[in-house]
Amino acid sequence: MSEFEKNVSADSIYQKPQENIDDFSFNRQVVDVFPDMIERSVPGYANIIDGIGRLASKFAVSNSHIYDLGCSLGAVSLSVAKHNQQLDVKIIGVDNSSAMVERCQRHVSSYNYATPIEIQEADILNLEIESASVIIMNFTLQFITPKLRDALMAKLYEALIPGGVLILSEKIKLGHASMDSAIIDLHHDFKRENGYSDLEISQKRTALENVMILDEYSVHEKRLLKTGFDAVSIWYQQFNFVSFFAIKGA
Repeated sequence: MSEFEKNVSADSIYQKPQENIDDFSFNRQVVDVFPDMIERSVPGYANIIDGIGRLASKFAVSNSHIYDLGCSLGAVSLSVAKHNQQLDVKIIGVDNSSAMVERCQRHVSSYNYATPIEIQEADILNLEIESASVIIMNFTLQFITPKLRDALMAKLYEALIPGGVLILSEKIKLGHASMDSAIIDLHHDFKRENGYSDLEISQKRTALENVMILDEYSVHEKRLLKTGFDAVSIWYQQFNFVSFFAIKGA
């Protein structure tokens, strides 16, 4: 465990009643508690992070780039670096939050993996991507305006080399009222078991309502196949938190 991880603050952002709840954003307040927040909010998060690193290693090739789009504090980039076996690979982590990027650079620099990691502050919608064997978006696409998602996926497809892989993790809708209700209840139970109060759960949900727009898995699959990917498959799921991957033909 790095010094960064030893000094993580507990998430108490929504502990007190708030008369006006602002839309959720990855500001400095969130960055300060992000590791605690994500661990207590996303079922199976540690397994997803480790699994992405292992999965990426199956598709990484020498003399290529691996992109971690929406890298937050660099957990995915570090997992990829840990598992990568290919030479002359560079991991590029990108986030549009200056507070995240600043903290991420400090976090990543506390490790010493052979594969270099470069952290950039940029809007992924405008980012130039080249020579990518692996592109990862870990709970990032859900924060992109829905009408822009098709074009972004097309852009990522074009940026991948033949045989490359796109790895996406998303919270999804199930598309059936009773199923969605049951899964939401299970997720709220998970958060309560991790110490969040009903007030915190409710206020956080309100904060996310307008900024985290979920798709059904079938929408993701159809979009990726329409874009040109050869195949799409789920490799991990707990409740409605899903990680899947799409392969570009060789």
